[in-house]
Amino acid sequence: MPVCRPLFAVRLTSLIITAAGGAYALFGGSSSEAAELPAKTLVYCSDASPAGFDPAQYTTSVEFSAAAYTVYNRLVEFEHGGTKVEPGLAQSWEISDDGLVYTFHLRHGVKFHTTSYFKPTREFNADDVVLTFERMRDPANALRVAYPAVFPYFNDLGLAKNLAKVEKLDPYTVRMTLNSVSAPFLSELAMPFASILSAEYAEQLIGAGKAADLNRYPIGTGPFIFHSYEKDATIRFDGNPDYWKPGVVRVGKLVFEISTDPAVREQKLKDNECQVMSYPRPADIASLSADPNLQMPHQVGFNLGFLAYNTTHKPLDNVDVRRALDMAIDKQAIIKSVYQGAGQAAVNPMPPTQWSYDASLKDAPLDPARAKALLAKAGYPEGFELTLWAMPVQRPYNPNARLMAEMIQADWAKIGVRAKITTYEWGEYVKRAHAGEHDAMLIGLTGDNGDPDNWLGVLLGCSAVHGSNFAKWCYKPFDDLIVKARETNDMAERVKLYTQAQHIFKQQVPFTPIAHSTVYQPLRKNVVGFKIDPFGPTQFWNVGLR
Repeated sequence: MPVCRPLFAVRLTSLIITAAGGAYALFGGSSSEAAELPAKTLVYCSDASPAGFDPAQYTTSVEFSAAAYTVYNRLVEFEHGGTKVEPGLAQSWEISDDGLVYTFHLRHGVKFHTTSYFKPTREFNADDVVLTFERMRDPANALRVAYPAVFPYFNDLGLAKNLAKVEKLDPYTVRMTLNSVSAPFLSELAMPFASILSAEYAEQLIGAGKAADLNRYPIGTGPFIFHSYEKDATIRFDGNPDYWKPGVVRVGKLVFEISTDPAVREQKLKDNECQVMSYPRPADIASLSADPNLQMPHQVGFNLGFLAYNTTHKPLDNVDVRRALDMAIDKQAIIKSVYQGAGQAAVNPMPPTQWSYDASLKDAPLDPARAKALLAKAGYPEGFELTLWAMPVQRPYNPNARLMAEMIQADWAKIGVRAKITTYEWGEYVKRAHAGEHDAMLIGLTGDNGDPDNWLGVLLGCSAVHGSNFAKWCYKPFDDLIVKARETNDMAERVKLYTQAQHIFKQQVPFTPIAHSTVYQPLRKNVVGFKIDPFGPTQFWNVGLR
């Protein structure tokens, strides 16, 4: 399914709305009657354990699948399986003529989950929205003081500096004021980090001295209610009979069975022990597609797998060293062996289907001799040693990080660079990478909101050096372009600025783009309503069993 046109449409629509100061509304009020859910259990063979259930703290699809899109909602949502922004907990909104003030009119009758550990006494209202964003915005917020946490996406997107005020105008109206225009703002509010918390639950946890339980026992308004979690084994959810949007919840129970081994996940799928499976190995695509009991939807992935160089570590702070490492990597061999026909070589820090992508840019040719000369020029004629981190899990953008690391290790050995391959459990891997412990690391991103800033700002901006900017690269000529592009609604001007930024990226090589992959989703034949999320998480909205 091509992503390019819908993404452009989302951005253009948002621009028109912003410029006109218009209002947007879709669904009406919420249903107050509990639905009778089918007595069916859907089992998902997941590949990794979530580090927690507080979406604001995380940046990976593991937590987004297990929390953001099961337990929670946001003010605005991306349409199921698409990129268009539509109403969520806000049923309508207006944007001021100057693009700085967003007024959200909240949905009435939305209920928070009732569980063994929390029983709400009121429905969702403006207090919950204010708490959610003030916690990320204000270091003195009571919940943040009681439970200190970092919010990488909120910071990476520049919202920590740009979100000036979040105000409750009445129980069902919230006003957000920005310091400067932010073209992607509405799409950013549909991202998982903006999942709405219960202020009443937060107050209860603070009073009991258990604020950290927010990350262990989540409460939201979403389609599924958290039941239990056994690390590295099982997550259990109950369908939410009080969900505000009719028809979305189509099973009584949802279970995540966790296994890091894709062969185990595949066998469980074939044995009907699970009905949905994450991340098949490329080598297994043909056999899974041929199985008469399975279906295999797939689409071009809106993703990028890359190799980040920690530019705060010597000698990776030297651009000639980074260029040498980049031109020594045989990408075509990696595409053939790692992606096995389900990927294409990446050139830029965003996929070709992203608007503003500059197709004129090319990779430096594979040239070990030239790479050795660059190392000598940089003062390393005999090469050097470094750590090369390989992800412990499979992702659409990298189906076999260990093999990729071994191939890069062999390529670098030809120019005298001695790489020690290192890995950690997934949550620890990401945590240590945010802290900058790596030299070079394999990582990637599946786009979150369809805006170029999601790639260039989140992966390479100065505000993201403690978050998803794993290159730890803060380069003012580049960052100035990104900030300027974020602060204008002129589409042509944004394209021009992002094009200039991509040229700087290719000159400075803070990371080596490796590949964009095709996403395959194995399902049992009796699964209905499933759509591949272009932004990566596995969602179970509207998913049922025949």
